[in-house]
Amino acid sequence: MTAALPARAEDRRVTIVNNTGYTITNFYGSNTGADSWQEDILGKDLLPPGGSVVINFDDSSGYCMFDFRAVFEDGDEIIDQKIDVCTIGTFTYN
Repeated sequence: MTAALPARAEDRRVTIVNNTGYTITNFYGSNTGADSWQEDILGKDLLPPGGSVVINFDDSSGYCMFDFRAVFEDGDEIIDQKIDVCTIGTFTYN
């Protein structure tokens, strides 16, 4: 006799680290199947140089692949595509 086991839930929590000299004012993470950027994950918070934040990217879509968009205080943006949030634990901006 065999028993069915529930599928293992993937851990989609990622620590975002800011090792730049600029504050991150906005941060977006959207699954690669989304047509647009989702809401600013930081909201009214900021991510200063040397700071970090843990973000849970579990949006109930089942996706592991996400695109990240960081907006800095000087107006610069960095977009990183196809980040596997199920396998990485930390993502660092340098």
